[in-house]
Formats: sequence, structure tokens, C-alpha cells
Amino acid sequence: MARLKFLCDSDRCIECNACVTACKNEHEVPWGINRRRVVTLNDGNPGERSISMACMHCTDAPCAAVCPVSCFYGTADSLVLHDKDLCIGCGYCFYACPFGAPQYPRIGNFGGRGKMDKCTYCAGGPQQDGTPVEYLQYGSNRIAEGKLPLCAEMCSTKALLAGDGDIIADIYRERVQMRGFGSGAWGWRTAYKQELTV
Repeated sequence: MARLKFLCDSDRCIECNACVTACKNEHEVPWGINRRRVVTLNDGNPGERSISMACMHCTDAPCAAVCPVSCFYGTADSLVLHDKDLCIGCGYCFYACPFGAPQYPRIGNFGGRGKMDKCTYCAGGPQQDGTPVEYLQYGSNRIAEGKLPLCAEMCSTKALLAGDGDIIADIYRERVQMRGFGSGAWGWRTAYKQELTV
């Protein structure tokens, strides 16, 4: 089975926020919540880079490790999803996630902020696929329809890639080789744990 992953090519991202808008519209995400956001590093300085961020569906997810009610679960495609019916809104996952993916749906006092919300990779939730209940809680289930997440499909520069992790790695490796950066590319050693001579 494929391991579904996201990858954002920082050399292609133009900070247009189409991915953010597509996600909000597709899933009717409440005002003030962004399941996906664009982060700019070194803003206005040489070497400025923009990266589209969301839940990275970690192999050993820290959000799942700290959840006291075990509302996080993995799918056959290695996605990390959560069950809002089990969630108690304690916020431990919010503090444990290095990507800031889990978020409260409302601002307010503790206990009144609601149950956590996060990127579902357009894969819905634990309810039966395509039901109104699933859509109301988690948004549309594009994976069940054989589609990719809308954020990646709407990326005009194809900076945001989604799909099988091995295929995405091959696409990124080919891009880096074509640019001529080789092992000097940002994040290359971390992603591939190897040097590349071009």
C-alpha cells in the first residue's frame, strides 16, 4: 500500500495561498481556522522561501503519542486522522505537533474552544464514506473518490505535491537534478539521507 505524503517545493512556491483557499472552500472550514497555511522564511531578505504547511501525517505522530483518549488513528495509506467524537479538546496535540496542524475551531476559554480540527488529507473521518455526517465533521472525502487533496491539485506552480511518497520523492529528486543544485538543495540531506553529485 502507498504511503500518502505531502511535499512542498520551496523553490516553486510563490505564496499565492491558493492551497489555503481551496482547502477552506472544499471543506467549509470555519472562519479563523486554517488546516493549511503558507509560511515564509527570511521574508524580504535574500534566500526568502515560502512553504505550504499542514499536517504532515507523520510515521510516529507526536499528536497521537500525547492524546489521552487515543482519538488519533492511522489508515492503510499511512494517514494520521482523528475522531472528533472521541476528542475532548484538551489541546495536548496542539502543543506536541511541530507543524501546528491541530487547531481549536473557536477562540475562548479552555473547555469552550471545541474539539480539535486538522488536515484530513481530504480523506474524511471514521464515519462511513460520503455521508452527510462525515462531511459536516471532516469535509469532503476526495480520497474515497480516487482523487488527491484539492490543495495540491489547485497549486498553479505544482510546488505542493501530494500522493505516494516514493513517487513524490522521485519527482522532487528529478527537479533538483534539473536545477543543478544537487546535494546543496534545501532539505536534501534530511529528505534523502544521501549526497548527490551532479
